[in-house]
Amino acid sequence: MWGRRFSRWLRRRLRPPDLWFVHHPDYVLGVAGIPLDPQRADRILAYLLDGGLAQMEDVSRPLPASLENIARVHARAYLEALDAPETLERVLGFPVSDEQQQRLLDYQRLHTGGTIQATRLALRTGRTAVHLGGGFHHAAPDRGLGFSIFNDVAVAVVRLRAKGFTAPVLIVDLDLHDGNGTRRAFAHDESVHTFSIHNETWNDDRAVADTCIALGSGVSDEDYLQTLTRELPPVVRAHRPLLVIYVAGVDGATDDVLGNWNLSAQGILARDRLVVETVRATTPATRLVVVLAGGYGRKAWQYSARFFGWLLSGRELDPVEDIDAVVRRFRRVMREFLPTAPEAERGKPDWTLSPEDLDLGLVGMRETRLLGQLSKHVIELTLERLGLLHQLRSIGFVAPMVAVDAASPLGHTVRVFGDPERKELLVELRVSVKRDAVPGLETLYVEWLLLQNPRATFANEQRRLPGQAHPGLGLLREVVGWLIVLCESLGFDGIAFTPAHFYMAALGRRHLEFVRPEDAAMFAAVGDTVAALDLAEASRVIDQGQVVDEATGTVFRWPAPLMVLPISDRLRARVSGESYDAVRRHARAALRFRLDPSGVPEGD
Repeated sequence: MWGRRFSRWLRRRLRPPDLWFVHHPDYVLGVAGIPLDPQRADRILAYLLDGGLAQMEDVSRPLPASLENIARVHARAYLEALDAPETLERVLGFPVSDEQQQRLLDYQRLHTGGTIQATRLALRTGRTAVHLGGGFHHAAPDRGLGFSIFNDVAVAVVRLRAKGFTAPVLIVDLDLHDGNGTRRAFAHDESVHTFSIHNETWNDDRAVADTCIALGSGVSDEDYLQTLTRELPPVVRAHRPLLVIYVAGVDGATDDVLGNWNLSAQGILARDRLVVETVRATTPATRLVVVLAGGYGRKAWQYSARFFGWLLSGRELDPVEDIDAVVRRFRRVMREFLPTAPEAERGKPDWTLSPEDLDLGLVGMRETRLLGQLSKHVIELTLERLGLLHQLRSIGFVAPMVAVDAASPLGHTVRVFGDPERKELLVELRVSVKRDAVPGLETLYVEWLLLQNPRATFANEQRRLPGQAHPGLGLLREVVGWLIVLCESLGFDGIAFTPAHFYMAALGRRHLEFVRPEDAAMFAAVGDTVAALDLAEASRVIDQGQVVDEATGTVFRWPAPLMVLPISDRLRARVSGESYDAVRRHARAALRFRLDPSGVPEGD
């Protein structure tokens, strides 16, 4: 233990971190009615860690802000009113339960503590501190607004003042929305300049030291960057701050689900660079703190990750999150979580039958653990910790319910419902353990996987895939990532499943392999035949018998071939290598298909 601590200390002395990051695992919180990705901070941090741009020793975990510090900004009457659910309803715009009320208060207190921690680190070490959260800039001293209960930036600054920090402070707020609450908090403090460029000004309140610029809707990169270049440098030169807090919201992106600007990824990065370079060039001794603020939708994390990647490397990178990145992120979570699970619920299960198992007295007893190993409690806790249940909450299912059926002869089943009455089925996963799917190896066989949003509708009926009753949840990568880390923890060789339709095989083809090389050849030949069609239409023409074997003239029927996602090296060797490729190439050379619009649907 001492040796590892000394090694970390030595590395830090030899290579101090370029950035501090402030993050907490409990930043994962989905709130119905607000399309904020609950895993946004986790995705950013995972990208930076996976790319070797940051190390875990550069990450600081905050404590919740004390009410003493929060009360330095927010009025006592307002804090007392937060005990009433209707107060939060006015802040959020929709009603909340008692449980949600407490979770939201705890969540924003933790974020406020994160911004406090970021200012402490920046001033103590002189390094830029990035808080992977915060930016609740609409909260004023006497009220909350726009999902902002506590103004974390204002609390952090006023706390510094109470600790004796008297130097000028500049708050650069480039969130799409007006930093009205922060401006009001410092309305009479000329030592704190609040600088905000936004789409609309929320009120007429002004401060003795502020820059408040409303650009309207439809703003482009060029107009925005011209305004920022013209307005920010003079403020920095005149105010000469020793601390700059940059509220780096990304909801001005053209694909933001709540925004009304048209900023590109390149434009947002140019904005971020301009802020950093202006501050560093004008006042080299200035300490910089960055908070995330707004950004809505599943891609919002990429804009911030691009900015922090540039800060760390000096290069413009293109962040992506594929299934491999999801699995690496989940592994880190599981390393923290699994040691807390009961010993009996970890490790590879014993599938052998003992004499006691065969005793007639056991007939009629129901199995309660998934795969004989995982209780409902551990499954639900895992889905919570991995953020899957938070994702469901964020799209409107405020009280998802997990059910486990380990007694079905068809396979052990996990279901997630969107309501306590269990009327809205969102997820249905049926699995079993198979030794015969790939001889000599143990695989987790997915008998059935359903991911659907019964409250959503298809924007275009042509986008409905065969077998779909409702649009998907957008959680396929996360569910597959969970299954992969589950296989790793239980010691299985891989995941196996039989795609009932062509599109299922196509969606999984990037990470799954066909067990038989002949099936890989068949899929490639059929894929070439329908390459000009989108995936839904390709599956449709195959199901309707419109793909014909050129050699025999017979209608091609999708054979539902076995596919696997290898976990172990020995399974990976079965579905790769020179002999596998040789058989696949030979089979592919003999296959030719063509489209025939007069085909007959399957079953007719």
